[in-house]
Amino acid sequence: MEEPGFTVLVTESGNGGRKALQAVGAVTGLSLWRSKLLLGSAPAEVLENVPLDMAVVAAGRLQDAGVSAAVCCTWCDRTVPGDETLLAPGPCASRSWPTAHCRANSLTSCDCGFCSTYGPAGLTL
Repeated sequence: MEEPGFTVLVTESGNGGRKALQAVGAVTGLSLWRSKLLLGSAPAEVLENVPLDMAVVAAGRLQDAGVSAAVCCTWCDRTVPGDETLLAPGPCASRSWPTAHCRANSLTSCDCGFCSTYGPAGLTL
């Protein structure tokens, strides 16, 4: 089964100071000049289709440097809260598997056929 990916977005350009540019460069691998261009084009995607834990770490690093950043689920376009709480599963529109299997939601049990057969190995616990 395919796991949902997450996108890290820069939501506001901010002041674009050296610390912010270095944080964008560290997260993306871009040069300082390209990091400045990316910050100037906000809102912009910094990372695409990465695992939830990697996206949360990247967004945290950007926020620590004063950059407004958000993590969005690529399946349902919902924004993961900044306090790292999990999402309510209600509006999730998963394309590949049951909502319970999305690592960003708050469900801990599932009644799908896979979980009935193999157990809830892919659920957030």
